[in-house]
Amino acid sequence: MISPYFLQNTPQQALSQAGWDWMLGNDTLPYLTNEAVLVKPAETEAYYQAASTLYDCYVEAAQYIIDHNLWEEAGIPANLVEIIQLTWNDDRHWHLYGRFDLAGGVDGKPIKLIEFNADTATCIPETAVVQWAHLKANDLENSPQFNTLYEALVGQFVTIRQKNSDLTPTLLIATMRDYPEDDTNAAVLGEAAREAGFDVEYAFVDEVELSAAEGVFKLNAQDGQFEKFDFWFKLLPWEFIGHDEPEMADLLTQIVKNRKAVVLNPAYTLLFQSKYLLKVLWDLFPYHPLLLRTETKPLIDRSSVEKVLFGREGANVRILEETGAVSSSVEGEYGHQARIYQEYVEFPRDALGKRYQAGVFFAGEACALGFRRGGKIIDNTAQFVGHLVQ
Repeated sequence: MISPYFLQNTPQQALSQAGWDWMLGNDTLPYLTNEAVLVKPAETEAYYQAASTLYDCYVEAAQYIIDHNLWEEAGIPANLVEIIQLTWNDDRHWHLYGRFDLAGGVDGKPIKLIEFNADTATCIPETAVVQWAHLKANDLENSPQFNTLYEALVGQFVTIRQKNSDLTPTLLIATMRDYPEDDTNAAVLGEAAREAGFDVEYAFVDEVELSAAEGVFKLNAQDGQFEKFDFWFKLLPWEFIGHDEPEMADLLTQIVKNRKAVVLNPAYTLLFQSKYLLKVLWDLFPYHPLLLRTETKPLIDRSSVEKVLFGREGANVRILEETGAVSSSVEGEYGHQARIYQEYVEFPRDALGKRYQAGVFFAGEACALGFRRGGKIIDNTAQFVGHLVQ
């Protein structure tokens, strides 16, 4: 059983002193807690090794889908296949970051993969900055954490610059309107990119202009001229682009093909994002200790979790008993999608029965740990809980 360590002081003052006071908006603080999960050094090493192993497995599984043309089975829109192949086969399109969601790893529970948020993962500010500031606010700043996410992001941007030295290091970061959490995540990414030598600007997605022949642009409101950017990070899921913005999908394909811009995260991360890969992983690595049995039909001999291929934040997830009866469910807008069925595993719990899901960020390597705390299905009401290595 998890026994969270109570931290008396909130991180607000430490964040302000560190110059991160812009992170104190209403979109972040309600989801923070005054506790930290105590993690042993051997457990952080196990998380590190698990994420590293799983990333290698994901690369092999994605190659399997490409080699066997399983695009439809994986739920990949046909208008994104070309750009996925273009970016997969060109090492200049570097995967910036993603987050593995894992069960277990503490309290003697084995680590098991739940899924990989490879395209538009959030919780960056909470993981990279807030949990550090929380320790500092409680005079624990010299205590260890498994947390080098910010430094890893800087290193990733440096690598991306080096791999694309023929392009100008101008980066436009775009989010969707009315999602303040996305803006905060984007701001941390922008700080890391600036430290890596990029000139960074921000825009909402609807303010971005795309040209197949010229690239990515934003209108400069001061002089009325369009500014060109050779790198574009969009906190807009690739599957949304494929299904809802077919013209954008075509333009981005041409932009990448014509070498007019690099798009982050690359289009091939949609393969990692598809939960169909959970089935491919099980087929390729059956009974791997990090994996849970996953099929495209309900499991008949054990409890399972029904997931849609591209659901987010626990939406359209159902927990099924061996009999097929639904024991828990979360509604959502993705009910029209195909489904997979993953073996159910319990999350570690505390004395109040709250469950903890580990999130391990991968940015070139496994680089940070944080926890989300909630019910049987971790959804958008979950709280963020930092950690302390002891």
